[in-house]
Amino acid sequence: MRIIAGPCQHESLEASLEIAKECKWVCDQYGFEYIFKASFDKANRTSVDGKRGLGFHPTMHDFLDLKHQIKDLKILTDAHTVQQIYELGSSYAVDVIQIPAFLCRQTDLIKAACATDKIVNIKKGQFLAPSDVKGILSKTEGAKEVWITERGTQFGYGRLINDFTGMYDLLSDLGSRFVYDVTHSVQLPGGNGTSSGGNRDYVPHLCRAGAALGVSSFFLEVHADPDNAPSDGPNMIKLDNFQQVIDGIDRYSHSR
Repeated sequence: MRIIAGPCQHESLEASLEIAKECKWVCDQYGFEYIFKASFDKANRTSVDGKRGLGFHPTMHDFLDLKHQIKDLKILTDAHTVQQIYELGSSYAVDVIQIPAFLCRQTDLIKAACATDKIVNIKKGQFLAPSDVKGILSKTEGAKEVWITERGTQFGYGRLINDFTGMYDLLSDLGSRFVYDVTHSVQLPGGNGTSSGGNRDYVPHLCRAGAALGVSSFFLEVHADPDNAPSDGPNMIKLDNFQQVIDGIDRYSHSR
C-alpha cells in the first residue's frame, strides 16, 4: 500500500512536521509506503484573495528540513508552469512532481515533468472519462514512472461523483500506478467564493470501498485543524483521525 498524505498547502515547517511525523509513524505501523504531500503555491484558488502558500524557495527549504528530521521521507508537490518543473527537477527536496487536474492535458507541462528524474503524478481532470487517460499517457514517453490519480468526476449537480466502474477500468490497466484521491473527491465544486465546500465524513467510507475494489495507492489531505486551514478544510481529514482511516484501508484491502 502507498499513502500520499499531507496538508493542502505548506503553511509552516512546524505544521508540516507535525503532520508528516504522525502520518509516517502510522503508515510504518501498517507497513505502508508513505509520501508527504504539500503545495508551495495554490495557483487555482477560487478567489483572488485566497491564501496560496509560502512560495517556492521557502517551501523547498522547509522540505529539505523535513527530510533531515524524518528518515527516508519522500515528498510530493504540484507544479503549474514549465519553469516550476525545471526548478523542481533539480531539487533534492521533492521526489514526485504532480500535475494538477485542470492542467492534465497540457502537453508541454507533462513532457517537462517526464523529462526529469522524478516520478510524475497526473491528476485526472474532473471533465475526463477514464478512456481519455490514454491520451495523457501518450505524452509521457521517457518518464521514470507515471501515476494517474482519480479525484472524482463532475456531472453538474454540485458534487463530484466517484465512478467505481471507471476506477476499476483504470485500476485494471495501471495497477499500483493508479491513485485514488479520496479527499478531493468529496469536494462540493463552486465553493463560497474563498474555498471549495466538501464533506470529510464520506472519506473513511470511500477509502474502504477503494481498498475493497483493489486500490493500493491513496491520496489524502490531512490537517491538525482542518476547519481553520487556509484551503480545502471541509474535505480534509483531521490528523487525529488519520490512523482510523488507514486502519479501514488495511482491513478492507484484506477483504477481497
